[in-house]
Amino acid sequence: MRNLLIFLSLFFWGWVIFYAQTQLIPRGQYAIVFLGAILELYVLTEMMEMAGGGRADIVGDFKKVYGPGNRLEAAILTFSAIDVAVTCTYLAYNFNRLITGVGRAEQYEYVMAAAFTIVMIYLTWRSFGGTFLAVVILGFAYGFFGMYAPGPLEHGGLGVERILRTVVIGLDGFFGFLTKLVAAWIALFLLYAGFLKGYGAFDLIMRLAFRSVKYIDSGIAQTAVLASAVIGSVNGSQTANAGMTGSFTIPLMKRNGIEPETAGAIEAVASTSGQVLPPVMGAAAFIMASLINGVTYADVIVAGLIPAAILCVTIFIAVHYVSVPQLDETNPGNLVTDTMPRAEFATEIIKYGFPLAVLIYRLGIEQVTVMTAALWTTGAMLFMGISMPLIGALLGLTDESPFEALKRTLWETLDGAREGVIVLAPVTIILAAINGVVDILTATGVPTAISLTLMDLSGGMLWLAAILAMIICIILGLGMPTTASYTIVALLIAPTMTNQFMLPQFASHFFVFYAAILAGLTPPIATCVAVACGIAGGDFWETCLEGIKISAPLFILPFVFVYHPEIVSAEFGAETFLSGGLALIGAVSMIHGINYVFTFDRLVTLSARVTLSVLGVLAMVHPNRLVQFGAVAVVIALYVLQTLIGRPDPVGVFRSVFSRSDSAPVEKSA
Repeated sequence: MRNLLIFLSLFFWGWVIFYAQTQLIPRGQYAIVFLGAILELYVLTEMMEMAGGGRADIVGDFKKVYGPGNRLEAAILTFSAIDVAVTCTYLAYNFNRLITGVGRAEQYEYVMAAAFTIVMIYLTWRSFGGTFLAVVILGFAYGFFGMYAPGPLEHGGLGVERILRTVVIGLDGFFGFLTKLVAAWIALFLLYAGFLKGYGAFDLIMRLAFRSVKYIDSGIAQTAVLASAVIGSVNGSQTANAGMTGSFTIPLMKRNGIEPETAGAIEAVASTSGQVLPPVMGAAAFIMASLINGVTYADVIVAGLIPAAILCVTIFIAVHYVSVPQLDETNPGNLVTDTMPRAEFATEIIKYGFPLAVLIYRLGIEQVTVMTAALWTTGAMLFMGISMPLIGALLGLTDESPFEALKRTLWETLDGAREGVIVLAPVTIILAAINGVVDILTATGVPTAISLTLMDLSGGMLWLAAILAMIICIILGLGMPTTASYTIVALLIAPTMTNQFMLPQFASHFFVFYAAILAGLTPPIATCVAVACGIAGGDFWETCLEGIKISAPLFILPFVFVYHPEIVSAEFGAETFLSGGLALIGAVSMIHGINYVFTFDRLVTLSARVTLSVLGVLAMVHPNRLVQFGAVAVVIALYVLQTLIGRPDPVGVFRSVFSRSDSAPVEKSA
């Protein structure tokens, strides 16, 4: 069954690449075929898991799937596969008639649509559990029972037939713009991510991180930050990323003395930070580019550079502060048992660096379409992943023969294609489900109702509206991947911030984007923390507290976009760099105040923490430049005073970065 999945994955990716090159059919029709195919592969993947990995012969695998204890589950999955095949084939074949027959449908089409809706709800539950299932069910219930909703949220209610036309028959809903976006843009990037994993990019990232242990005390903990940030940038789900990278980084941190709660918090925050890193931004960049009028994908990436840099710097410092007091003395040589020769290490850098350079060049300089850039990037990764090991073997840089190298890389390619499908399927399912819910909410007029309610509650005051909007974004983002949570708040909240409070579109969208990803760190749900905590074996609430302390500036950064929108204007002027610099100093002040291990008495320590945190918020957010400069001046004065007193010496924390020799073992900072 595993081999069957690999074969069908190759066929699926061949179809995706063929469409990206030719675009012979309308994108809406392609999205129908795409969704149907990925749902079938998802069902096969689930059956493979029921068969224990699908590594026996095909008959034996299916006997396990339909054996005792699995029959009901297998029967539901089989029905789902048949229903998906019938529905998507019918819709694709009758695409032209259905797209022009708005408002009309035959009775059997309603039955077909109802069955497909039930299947989508079931697969959504199977992929993401009860939390997101509740969101989908509530969306459908609100559409049908809207006449019972309170206050401005009340509407006349949508009938069953209209709901079914909205989500299935009208070729919007489950097959709407988000599914088209996944099919045309995101899918190829997730194939690229699958190839990265298949060819061993994760191992290279770890080796780079391990080498950092020679130069900085917190190198072990920074391993989690680097690995999770890079992988999370193309993953699209902070929770899935925490499970993927955390399964390795958390045990590594614990083995070297870091407490379970701290290790889980570092992984959760690092996985969250990866969602905002260009050039992919957890796939949300593609959605943002499609929602904002008159901007390109490259504009979104440029707009996100400064806030991403601020976040990365502050998380790096915070992780250093919290991990160094806990880390044991570590010899970097013991971290990697099988050393990699310099020549092979250099070829690995070239192998993964060249496709990334292709992506940046095609998007940033030539400014081709996202689909074209994704196709070129994936093709470059495929070429480099196969050719570089072969060249290394031919030149004698490795111990493999050319035949062994070619055989290994071909298997890695097949595994990468399979891994790409495994990552893509849940993303597609949840975005299709979100698309259906969003279309229902749009039909009810709820975005306008939310806009009016937000205006009434805030009384027209921007600061209060921003706080309320952030709370709504966190609530709406609970339990959902980045792409899904951002899509909901981008359609429901961002227009209000732009239309009612005259914020630029970039500022509104980056505000809700950053606010939405906070749901993964915010209790009582905090799904990203829950996953990391489960791996670490620590206390959930303590892990949440540690995560919030490490990521504190992330809760303030969205308000910087509101009061200083030039920071995400996609234009690098003097004001942009000034606002970015002030925000960075303020964020570092917050991190220093919250996480630094002071040795003063309790009252002085508490006063220092509160003062530095408040000054940091003022330096980041306050709309008056004089107040910002004043806050920065006081922060610098306090830092210099602390340094002169020398108890503790904050500069000394980083002194080892410059003084330690490459061969010396890591020593614990005072």
